[in-house]
Amino acid sequence: MGNPRGFLDYKRAKKQEIPPKERIKHYKEFSIPFSTKEVQIQAGRCMDCGIPFCQTGIIAKNQKTTLYQSSDTIACQQHNAPIEGGDVGCPLHNLIPEWNDLVYRGHFEEAYERLSLTNPFPDFTGRVCPAPCEDSCVCAIHTQAVMIKNTELTIIEHAFSKNLVHPFVPESYSDKKIAIIGSGPAGLACAWELNKAGYKVVVFERSDRVGGLLMYGIPDMKLDKTFIKRRIEILQASGITFKPNTPIDSSKKAKQLLKDFDRVVLATGASKPIDLAIKGRFVETDKKAKCASEGIMFALDFLTANTKSLLDSGKQDMIAKGKDVLIIGSGDTSVDCVAVALRQGAKSITRFERSPKRPKERKASNPWPLKKATFTTDYGLQEALEVYGKDVREYQKLTKEFVIKNGKVAGVVAVDLEWSEQEGKRISKEVQGSAKEYKADLVLLAMGFSGSEESIASDFGVELDSATNIKTTNNSYTTSISRIYTCGDARIGQSLVVWAIKDGIECARAICNDLADI
Repeated sequence: MGNPRGFLDYKRAKKQEIPPKERIKHYKEFSIPFSTKEVQIQAGRCMDCGIPFCQTGIIAKNQKTTLYQSSDTIACQQHNAPIEGGDVGCPLHNLIPEWNDLVYRGHFEEAYERLSLTNPFPDFTGRVCPAPCEDSCVCAIHTQAVMIKNTELTIIEHAFSKNLVHPFVPESYSDKKIAIIGSGPAGLACAWELNKAGYKVVVFERSDRVGGLLMYGIPDMKLDKTFIKRRIEILQASGITFKPNTPIDSSKKAKQLLKDFDRVVLATGASKPIDLAIKGRFVETDKKAKCASEGIMFALDFLTANTKSLLDSGKQDMIAKGKDVLIIGSGDTSVDCVAVALRQGAKSITRFERSPKRPKERKASNPWPLKKATFTTDYGLQEALEVYGKDVREYQKLTKEFVIKNGKVAGVVAVDLEWSEQEGKRISKEVQGSAKEYKADLVLLAMGFSGSEESIASDFGVELDSATNIKTTNNSYTTSISRIYTCGDARIGQSLVVWAIKDGIECARAICNDLADI
């Protein structure tokens, strides 16, 4: 490494951001870039660790075997406690130590070349990836991890500023054509890889804009849509065709695609949201028909409506303005809902979590190099803390009933949960007498997704697995229907953008291998 003492001589720099009360006035990205010199210093903290876990790229699931030796794992072995599942390192196997060394030396062009070997969209991951690579950094065992995510973003933005990012047009194309349904990160990555291999690719998107969840599932302050447009233009110039406003929503359309194309890829995402079917979720109309109670929305619908309004008119949707907002769920989407509701002028915000508050330090069941399961306060929660003067999170809450008045939600009834561990499993039970009513005239359901929409199976004839993901044979990318493939969240369930990109790339390579055998 260029600076063998960097991790000893320099501390990890703190993120520079526009203060919360200032940034909630707009939807612009709020991270303040570091100077080139500071980025070089931070890259110089990358140590000559021998085994760079940062680029491992696996998911550890309830392992009782050790990944390495440390006092934490020894404790796990002694108590026979399972290691909680989690990401280890970068799924794309980014060559992190290599481009850190190049950045430290000031060779930004070469660093971009190394980064591009593994990651087609660092301009996306450098903004929205939660950086499991940093939690798996060897420095993170006893000190602060190397700043990887920010360096990645610096590399790609420097490349754009120096006009180093160009379309890739193959010298020649095969006579094989491939259709991709869905333009999220998996679909885009699959299209990029197939086009590089010389196959004509057409991407079909049912929404009015290309990008999938990158476009409508992530607010502008985390991922400015101009960066998506910039990348799509490069993909188009490379030869990829995009067809927005083109849903493939019938068996007739699906059959026609199989006639027109040699292969079809379903990159439709895990787009079926988890509902909360409790008392008050639906009301009966005068015609005795059931309809959803007013004021209860899925989180993605809320975020989509706001982003679409901003893109179409430059104005917010203002769904949350002046309302007491309750968000049920604890993931990244719930944080985004907090941030957007704040900007829309919510009167109050509360977020329910079923689980207890996370510990400040790693538990024995969550050792390095797994992604940390420790207490953090993400950007939207930081903003809410500044605006309301308190943490909006309520822990160990189970919503039992929606309070409905005149067809509209007016609140919820929730109980406290008590958690314990039995035979290595965490279980919860309701605390008797803890029922309490909470006021809310807008409830956002941010509990995740339960797999693919059922229409995918009926329209394309593919089988779904027990988790309602599109079923594949032998953990591959081929579905139950010949010539139809799948990748991303549609195949593996709800996951990180970086895992979706990896899955799209691997699916493309599987198709290339199959077509090469013909």
